[in-house]
Amino acid sequence: MSGQVGGSSPQTGAHAVVKNAVVTNAVDPSRRPDVLLRVRREEGHEVSAWWMVGAFVGVSLAVIALLSFVPGGA
Repeated sequence: MSGQVGGSSPQTGAHAVVKNAVVTNAVDPSRRPDVLLRVRREEGHEVSAWWMVGAFVGVSLAVIALLSFVPGGA
Protein backbone atom coordinates (compact mmCIF):
# COMPACT_ATOMS: atom_id res chain seq x y z
CA MET A 1 0.00 0.00 0.00
CA SER A 2 1.39 3.42 -0.91
CA GLY A 3 0.18 5.38 2.14
CA GLN A 4 -3.13 6.49 0.67
CA VAL A 5 -6.41 5.60 2.30
CA GLY A 6 -9.49 5.09 0.17
CA GLY A 7 -8.01 4.53 -3.25
CA SER A 8 -7.04 7.51 -5.38
CA SER A 9 -7.95 10.34 -2.97
CA PRO A 10 -4.99 12.10 -1.32
CA GLN A 11 -4.22 11.43 2.33
CA THR A 12 -3.96 15.09 3.38
CA GLY A 13 -5.59 18.34 2.31
CA ALA A 14 -2.25 19.79 1.25
CA HIS A 15 -1.86 17.08 -1.37
CA ALA A 16 -5.34 17.87 -2.70
CA VAL A 17 -4.53 21.59 -2.97
CA VAL A 18 -1.31 20.95 -4.86
CA LYS A 19 -2.94 18.35 -7.07
CA ASN A 20 -5.85 20.66 -7.94
CA ALA A 21 -3.55 23.64 -8.54
CA VAL A 22 -1.32 21.68 -10.89
CA VAL A 23 -4.23 20.15 -12.79
CA THR A 24 -6.39 23.27 -13.13
CA ASN A 25 -3.61 25.80 -13.84
CA ALA A 26 -1.18 23.72 -15.84
CA VAL A 27 -0.47 26.65 -18.17
CA ASP A 28 1.54 28.78 -15.71
CA PRO A 29 2.36 27.39 -12.25
CA SER A 30 3.45 30.83 -10.99
CA ARG A 31 -0.16 32.03 -11.16
CA ARG A 32 -1.57 29.35 -8.85
CA PRO A 33 -4.50 30.64 -6.77
CA ASP A 34 -3.36 28.87 -3.59
CA VAL A 35 -0.17 30.92 -3.11
CA LEU A 36 -0.47 33.58 -0.43
CA LEU A 37 0.92 37.12 -0.57
CA ARG A 38 1.45 37.18 -4.32
CA VAL A 39 0.34 40.13 -6.40
CA ARG A 40 -1.27 38.88 -9.56
CA ARG A 41 -0.55 41.31 -12.36
CA GLU A 42 -1.46 41.13 -16.00
CA GLU A 43 0.72 39.17 -18.37
CA GLY A 44 3.95 40.96 -19.27
CA HIS A 45 3.68 43.56 -16.47
CA GLU A 46 6.82 43.92 -14.35
CA VAL A 47 7.64 46.16 -11.41
CA SER A 48 10.20 48.86 -12.10
CA ALA A 49 13.61 48.19 -10.57
CA TRP A 50 13.60 51.73 -9.20
CA TRP A 51 10.94 50.73 -6.64
CA MET A 52 13.40 48.18 -5.23
CA VAL A 53 16.24 50.73 -5.22
CA GLY A 54 14.01 53.24 -3.43
CA ALA A 55 12.91 50.65 -0.88
CA PHE A 56 16.54 49.75 -0.15
CA VAL A 57 17.51 53.41 0.32
CA GLY A 58 14.46 54.06 2.50
CA VAL A 59 15.07 51.09 4.78
CA SER A 60 18.77 51.94 5.01
CA LEU A 61 18.00 55.52 6.06
CA ALA A 62 15.45 54.31 8.60
CA VAL A 63 17.96 51.90 10.15
CA ILE A 64 20.64 54.60 10.33
CA ALA A 65 18.15 57.02 11.92
CA LEU A 66 17.07 54.45 14.51
CA LEU A 67 20.65 53.50 15.30
CA SER A 68 21.47 57.15 16.01
CA PHE A 69 19.30 56.86 19.14
CA VAL A 70 21.45 54.05 20.57
CA PRO A 71 23.66 55.46 23.33
CA GLY A 72 27.41 54.90 23.22
CA GLY A 73 27.76 55.19 19.47
CA ALA A 74 30.74 56.76 17.77
